Amino acid sequence: MPESHNIMTNPLFTPLRLGAIDLSHRVVMAPLTRMRAEVPSHAASASAATYYQQRATAGGLIISEASQISQQGQGVPASPGIYSAEQVRAWRRVTDAVHEQGGRIVLQLWHVGRISHRSHQANGALPVGPSAIAAQGDAITADFTRSPLEAPRALRTDELPGIVDDYRRAAQHAQEAGFDGVEVHAANGYLLEQFMQSRSNQRDDAYGGSIANRCRLPLEATRAVVEIWGADRVGIRLSPFGVANTSGEDDPMPLYTHMVEQLNPMGLAYLHLIEPRASGAGQREVNHADVPSACELFRPLWRGGLITAGNFTREQAMTTVAEGHADAIAFGRYFISNPDLPRRLADDLPLTPYDRATFYGGGDRGYIDYTNAA
Repeated sequence: MPESHNIMTNPLFTPLRLGAIDLSHRVVMAPLTRMRAEVPSHAASASAATYYQQRATAGGLIISEASQISQQGQGVPASPGIYSAEQVRAWRRVTDAVHEQGGRIVLQLWHVGRISHRSHQANGALPVGPSAIAAQGDAITADFTRSPLEAPRALRTDELPGIVDDYRRAAQHAQEAGFDGVEVHAANGYLLEQFMQSRSNQRDDAYGGSIANRCRLPLEATRAVVEIWGADRVGIRLSPFGVANTSGEDDPMPLYTHMVEQLNPMGLAYLHLIEPRASGAGQREVNHADVPSACELFRPLWRGGLITAGNFTREQAMTTVAEGHADAIAFGRYFISNPDLPRRLADDLPLTPYDRATFYGGGDRGYIDYTNAA
C-alpha cells in the first residue's frame, strides 16, 4: 500500500479480497496494449519487466496488457503472446518483478478475431470470426501500417472446441509464468464479444441466433479457464455499451444480463466492466454525455467482486467505491504516465500528463521513463 496521510479517509485505500486475491487498496492498473513485445517471438521484452515493476505496489492489482492465446488470436504488431515456451519465460520475468514489490498481477487472455490482418496470420490467411462480416475501420499490419479490415473467414462449428482449448492452454501457461490469475477478455469488439453480439454473429448453428447461443463460446472459454485456475482466480472483462471495433448491441441489457446471470454461478473472482464513456478502447478520447453507468446497472445483478474502468477522476473513483457501485477502479492512461498513481491518488498529488503519441510501439520513451512524484 502506498504511504499516505489520507489513506484512512479515502475509500480507495481500504483492503479488498477478490476471490483468492487479497489487495491492500482498490486502485487497479487496467490492461493496456503497448505494442512493445519482441519480434518475431512476441515475448514480453526486458523493458516490460521494468515497466510493470515500476507500477507495482504492495497489495496492488495489475491486469496485464492483452496477450494473444494463439498466433491466430493476434491483431496488432508487437503484442505479447502466451502460447510458446519463450513467451512463458519472458512473462515470468515480469511476474517476478511485480512480486518483488509485493504486487499482484493477472494476465488478460486475448483473441482479436476479425480485428486482425493477414500479416499476423500463418501463411497470410484471413483472420477468423463468427461470421464473414467485416468490421469498419483499419487493421494495424505487422509493419505498423494501416489497411482496411477485411471480412473474416467464419469459423466452422468443429473448430470452436479448438478455440476453447487455446484458452485452456493459455491459462495453463499463465500459471507456469507465475501470474496470480487470469482475466478473460470478452470486451471491445474482439472474438468473444463478436460471438455475443448480433451485428457480428449471424450464425445458424448452436453458437448463433438466440442470446443463449451467442453467449455459448465466451462461457465455454471461461469455464475452460476456471478448470485450470479455479474460479477464485479468474476474472472477465465486458463492455456492455462499447462501440470499439464496430461492436455494440442496439439494446445491450438483455444480452449482458443473460451473460452476467450465466457467469454468477461460476463464482469468479471479479467482473471487470468498461464504462460507456471509455468506449474508444484507447484509440481516441471518448467522453459521452448522458450515458448510463455500467457498474450501477450491473452491480445489483452481479454477486461477486466488481471492477469498473473508464476515465475516472480521483473524486469519481472515491465516490463510486464509497457508494458501493464498484469494489475497485481500474485506471489506464494515467497509470502510463504516473507509475506511482496509487500514491498520487492517496495524497491528491498532481498527475503527469500522458503522451498519446507514445502509447503504441517504439522504445523506452513514454514507456519506462516516467518518474514518481517527489
